[in-house]
Amino acid sequence: MKVIADKDIPFLKGVLEPYCEVLYLSGADIARRDCMDADALIVRTRTRCSRSLLEGTRVSFVATATIGTDHLDKEWLSAAGVEWASAPGCNACGVMQYVHTALFTAASSRGMDLRGRTLGVVGAGNTGERVARLAELLGFKVLRNDIDRSLKAPLVSLDTLLRESDIVSFHLPLDSSTKGMISDSLLSAMRPGAVLINACRGEVADDAALLRYRDRLSLLILDVWNGEPSGISAKLLDATDIATPHIAGYSYEGKVNGTAMAVQALARHFGITPLLDFRPPVPPLPAVALPHDIGSLSSQARLADAFQCIFPILDTDRALRLDPSSFERLRRDFVYRHEFRVPEFVASPFC
Repeated sequence: MKVIADKDIPFLKGVLEPYCEVLYLSGADIARRDCMDADALIVRTRTRCSRSLLEGTRVSFVATATIGTDHLDKEWLSAAGVEWASAPGCNACGVMQYVHTALFTAASSRGMDLRGRTLGVVGAGNTGERVARLAELLGFKVLRNDIDRSLKAPLVSLDTLLRESDIVSFHLPLDSSTKGMISDSLLSAMRPGAVLINACRGEVADDAALLRYRDRLSLLILDVWNGEPSGISAKLLDATDIATPHIAGYSYEGKVNGTAMAVQALARHFGITPLLDFRPPVPPLPAVALPHDIGSLSSQARLADAFQCIFPILDTDRALRLDPSSFERLRRDFVYRHEFRVPEFVASPFC
């Protein structure tokens, strides 16, 4: 059996070799000729798995070690009899950590008081729900919106959320219904002075609309971009309060989860029994003592400092601003941060 794997998937090298031949390639460079004699792929978002890559090959299984699946042509894969698997929720707690670290860091630097604020979560799935639950623990009022009406948490309409939220954080998959969703009409419906955070997909936002409505936003925090990695908007970069190169989910634990879920899925597909429970080792998580509400500006500042000690987000922001062309290198060389552990916060299976 032969497997082609993205060479930048962490904790993978040496795991599959006892059971199959493994060819490691840069995700963006995986080509049809490489797949002709392969049985499986393990990829990240940089590999578009579609007819043009896989038709006529013997690939029967594709695993992506990512929460997102917009790089998989799922309809074609299923029609062609190619089983696929993703890693839903693998980095949900990493993104939760990113959102709150970015929010408290930016608010602290601007002297913004977060007490009594309402946080709106657009997309209340694995990731959004974790963002919401930590916000509630910190004393925020939280509103949730999602198209999935089966979710257990109470949901509100998008119009209500935009009208009543001081902070709006987007956690949506990218598809035809969400592409360009952050538009003039959405931004005009938000409260003047609201905070906008996008840590899902760059294409969910219309860059021109963000620039047109920037003055209505008190804070703009972006981790994802149209045109990434090589063509992000310099004007939009300059307009942000915190800008990072699509690393919101780049925690050590998130990468462990993504690799483990991809390997386990491959093991199930091919019947590799010793790998059914594979999981890279994980060191203990650092703990953060959180107040149950933000009682004062000083406690808010202390919390911002505690978050930044674990994830120095301003270092990453500074590196991207100094050289936007280094976007892909910054992602590739990013030193995985550890997620923080909140004893009061239990969001199984990954937190």
